[in-house]
Amino acid sequence: MLRRPTYSSDLTDDQWALVEPLLPPTNTGGRPEKHLHRDMVDAILYVVRTGCSWRHLPVDFPPWQTWYFARWEEAKVTEQAMAALRRRLRKAQVRSGAPSAGTIDSQSPKGADAVGQDTRGYDAGKKVNGRKRFIVTDTLGLLLVVCVMAASVQDHDRRKRPR
Repeated sequence: MLRRPTYSSDLTDDQWALVEPLLPPTNTGGRPEKHLHRDMVDAILYVVRTGCSWRHLPVDFPPWQTWYFARWEEAKVTEQAMAALRRRLRKAQVRSGAPSAGTIDSQSPKGADAVGQDTRGYDAGKKVNGRKRFIVTDTLGLLLVVCVMAASVQDHDRRKRPR
């Protein structure tokens, strides 16, 4: 049974057909899973699109206490799904599945007061106290790597592959 109403962030049936095989199989044996995987993916996309917190999901989504996302992140499901979808998009553009070149960039947004001192730093070049986010994209602009650290880390120090 699917949720209703649907939101603009929900996957279409065609999109779900691409994503579903990339998710871990439904638990067999033991306690049956209570929520559909599609509803969980739609909830994740809703949070990403709207910026709301898990606790503020509309009531027609599975409850925020559901731990699918944490289990999926432990199993690196997001990374594997992104890599598979990126390969598919690259091949549709008549490119190799794996990129041979990339572009790196960084931003140093100010850190909120709630950001702990141990994860902040001062970027003297931009005169910002906060964190620095690094992204690497391929030549099509598809995301390869995201890394967030203290703003005091210099750009040339992060050219090495993140751990």
